[in-house]
Amino acid sequence: MSKTPAATARRGASRTSKKSTPKRATVSSKKTTATTANGLKTPGKPLPNYQAALRYLYDRVDLERTRAMRLAPDLMKLDRMRELMRQLDDPQESLRFVHVAGTKGKGSVCAMIAAGLQNAGYAVGVFTSPHLVDVRERIAINGVLIPTAMFADIANRLVEAEKVVEKKHGKPTFFEMMTAIALCYFADKAVDVAVLEVGLGGRLDATNIITPLATVITEISVDHTQMLGETLEEIATEKAGIFKPNVPAISARQTAGVSEVLRESAEKTGASFEVIGKDIDFSYRFESTPKIGPHTCVCLSTDCSNFEHVNVPLDGEHQAINCGLALAAIDKLRERGFDMIETQIIDGLAKTALPGRMEIAWREPRILLDGAHNGASLTALVKSIGAHIRYDSMVMIFGCSEDKDVDELLKQVSLGADKLIFTRAKANSRAMDPHELQQRFGEISGKMTQVAENLTEALDIAIRAVSRDDLICITGSFYLVGEAKKHIIALENRRKRTA
Repeated sequence: MSKTPAATARRGASRTSKKSTPKRATVSSKKTTATTANGLKTPGKPLPNYQAALRYLYDRVDLERTRAMRLAPDLMKLDRMRELMRQLDDPQESLRFVHVAGTKGKGSVCAMIAAGLQNAGYAVGVFTSPHLVDVRERIAINGVLIPTAMFADIANRLVEAEKVVEKKHGKPTFFEMMTAIALCYFADKAVDVAVLEVGLGGRLDATNIITPLATVITEISVDHTQMLGETLEEIATEKAGIFKPNVPAISARQTAGVSEVLRESAEKTGASFEVIGKDIDFSYRFESTPKIGPHTCVCLSTDCSNFEHVNVPLDGEHQAINCGLALAAIDKLRERGFDMIETQIIDGLAKTALPGRMEIAWREPRILLDGAHNGASLTALVKSIGAHIRYDSMVMIFGCSEDKDVDELLKQVSLGADKLIFTRAKANSRAMDPHELQQRFGEISGKMTQVAENLTEALDIAIRAVSRDDLICITGSFYLVGEAKKHIIALENRRKRTA
């Protein structure tokens, strides 16, 4: 991917040079074969196309889709990820990073950091999870998804590398392979900076093989307790595992116990630690103006930057905190020599796009999609809808995974929805039975509920139940939201064909 002249000039001597060592023979020199349509073996790549690469990757253990009780305790192993990257000639060593962990808001922070940097002329790679419709959503440069041909090409590099890794450490997981593809792609395209979202926890996450320029911790709440621990403090210990010596760490305000854990972890690691609104001058307020309508604006000041009355590009009070974290991370990059001015960053923030978060995906009737999947996220969603969207009544289509704090999720949806339709996503093997959701909800609330066996049926019920000024909200699971997006895209394409 070509760079702007300004971006190229800015990289300068501070950029770590790429390794000049040759590729390992185990990865690049061994001849492979591909199978043709008639079954004959021919010289070529083991994965002849993108679809073959997808099948290859989906044959791996996927922590996002597998029930926690079925996972081996040692499945998350950094030694395996390090060995995989060694076999690929350690592409991460040539890159500069911002590393983002936390429970909620990671995707929002990554999107805002990337938008600000891109508008200042930098080539920005972004690696996030999960995806909604296309797995390539996880890997993008300046908002453009990794091309299918490049995806397949890099997957082919992994085939031989995996054979070496498996002998020593077992098969890499789906997320480890996706992380490897992202790092190879960003190195191939020589991005100026890569923004990496932690997949699960932090300490043992596949992304934790990097040394970033800055680390960010978003708000920590209860989630993935089977893997990360039962208490907030235990979860915070895992998240703080991304701290590195002499790398600044920035955090949102946390509970007292979590803050103590994060500060102690930073001190032990040798990382500086700052909290926005406490160690970093930060404030925000909600307002409504005739030109913009209801919105939140933030202010953040440091010795290096002064961001005054910046409009938060995403709806919701919680997004003000995420915006502050993004600005603080960008400020740390400016301290490290990234050349950009406040107006470039602010203008870039305004262009932030984040599908599946407070997204109005259909207008008549209005259908809102949000991947809120824990109690804290659902609380923020209900508040955001109340602050930013006018409606007469809200019908909520809800489904969640069985390993979540289901009672807490149901408590939150009871506060916002006028009517509930419980369903489940087809692709989520961990999806909870909607009949059980209805039963447990009945113990919490007397609101009207229905059950649909699938999303299509749930939407049909909801559409018949709403009028022009009502709102349909689909939430509780990224799987459910992704399925809804696919359904809506299909409807839109059908409408275009018949228009």
